[in-house]
Amino acid sequence: MEEKEVILTQEGFDKLEKELNYLRTEKRAEIAERIKVALGFGDLSENSEYDEAKNAQAENEAKIAEFENKVRHAKIIDEKEIDTETVQIGNTIKVLDVEFDEKLDYTIVGSTEVNLAENKISNESPLGKALLGARKNETVEVNAPAGIMKYKVLAIKK
Repeated sequence: MEEKEVILTQEGFDKLEKELNYLRTEKRAEIAERIKVALGFGDLSENSEYDEAKNAQAENEAKIAEFENKVRHAKIIDEKEIDTETVQIGNTIKVLDVEFDEKLDYTIVGSTEVNLAENKISNESPLGKALLGARKNETVEVNAPAGIMKYKVLAIKK
């Protein structure tokens, strides 16, 4: 099976590595301590603390494997290669929602860095896909569940 490339900004890659390091060190140690304490409670067949700690350990190990895979397949966006002629991953753009006459700012990021609270949208989302490659003053159509939505690109920044 071919692994999918994980597109990240340098900031996103650094955050991913920091979280991975935390899971490998502090979180593992914390769970190991919980298991040790739970073993002291005796009979494992009726020891819910032990079961919970083992489940937490399994979840942590799965997350570590997932993050290691993302780091291994990471493609870090070179900020020097980002231009403002067309919308690319790493750009912050100002768009006009034509239907609602509302101006919105979005940053196009890889799927790992999506954060709707910070208006960071995925390059794989319907809006992200539609905007990629668009130029200033170009209007793009997005096939959304609510129907076709139109956005005009007002500005493209790094």
